[in-house]
Amino acid sequence: MSDVIIQGGGLVGLAFAAALDSAGLKATLVDPADPDARANTAFDGRTSAVSSSSQRMFDVVGITDHFPQPGCPIETIRVADGLQPGALSFDADEDGPLGFMHENRHLRSALIARARAAKHLDLRFGRHAVQTVRDAHGVRMTLDDGSEIAAPLLVAAEGRNSPSRAAAGIRVATWKYDHDAIVSVLSHEKPHEGVAWEIFYPQGPFALLPMNDLEDGTHRSAIVWSVPKENSAGLLKLSDEDFAGEAQAAAGGFLGKFAMLNPRSTYPLGYHRTARVTDERLVLIGDAAHGVHPIAGQGVNLGYRDAAALAEVLVEGRRLGMDLGDATLLERYARWRGVDALGVALSTDGFVRMFGVPGRTASAVRRLGMGLIDRIGPLKERLKAEAQGTSGDLPLLLRGLPI
Repeated sequence: MSDVIIQGGGLVGLAFAAALDSAGLKATLVDPADPDARANTAFDGRTSAVSSSSQRMFDVVGITDHFPQPGCPIETIRVADGLQPGALSFDADEDGPLGFMHENRHLRSALIARARAAKHLDLRFGRHAVQTVRDAHGVRMTLDDGSEIAAPLLVAAEGRNSPSRAAAGIRVATWKYDHDAIVSVLSHEKPHEGVAWEIFYPQGPFALLPMNDLEDGTHRSAIVWSVPKENSAGLLKLSDEDFAGEAQAAAGGFLGKFAMLNPRSTYPLGYHRTARVTDERLVLIGDAAHGVHPIAGQGVNLGYRDAAALAEVLVEGRRLGMDLGDATLLERYARWRGVDALGVALSTDGFVRMFGVPGRTASAVRRLGMGLIDRIGPLKERLKAEAQGTSGDLPLLLRGLPI
């Protein structure tokens, strides 16, 4: 019998499994997909920003050791109102980079390798539940191969369309932005110097995120371009050369000539938040619990913070001899994560809406505000801490400490 059953072997589910394994808790991870098929650009050519606090967790639980190549350090974050002067800059300090950019295939590769090296993890890849019972006695699950597994607690890390959440009848508040995100990786003539750009236009934000150079010295950045839905199909139909030209113009040409390296993909932008993150012997983490606009790359890092907090709560519960499915224990996790998740959701949504107001007057007011933030040290440090994931009541793992 395991201590925890984890439903979902994506980025957050695997990180949570590594956190439990590093603390000696036994888990069974169930995911219907073939993990090796997910670890290539054909499956997912996207990139992810791993905040400095999430990176500390990766270091402590042994995920970093399995990266096929290190991430690209983010040394500076610059926020600009279009191509107007007066960008707001957040710079790394002696504690290290603000975060690291990784290709998703490298993230998956490291997480899967860490899972396979685990001493306390039972991997059930290629399997799915045909029956799940949660009651006062525990969680019992029958898989499609006829095997049965049991644990005191079920953790749902299945993503935004979580079947476990739906089965529990947990309501979800959602809204959709009238935008699609176009994502890819491109090359440019000039080095990015570790700078991540968030350029806000009334039509939507345009992000350039630094990636490691290729072996031949080609400079690379990831692009996340939020465009009105009515424009996304047309941009996707452009040739690589024409799209690169449009992106180069949106960036203001400061990195020189652009050229596409990866195919473009698109996905709709939206927000969702569950009415609660727990049920009888059930906890939601990651996108199963919340989803935010990709601005500032906070989405997956919210999931890693969920994983770190829940792992710490469960380890403390085990030391106290508690039932890991105890409602009191799960409520502590819910309270701990509720404020942070809501705060990130409100701030990202507020940024998108504030910079979406058109007109010279609105632009002038925004640039005045950015100038004030740049001069008010405590406020600027607070915003920087939120970008790094180091604000609030941090779990031990996110501070670089074992649990």
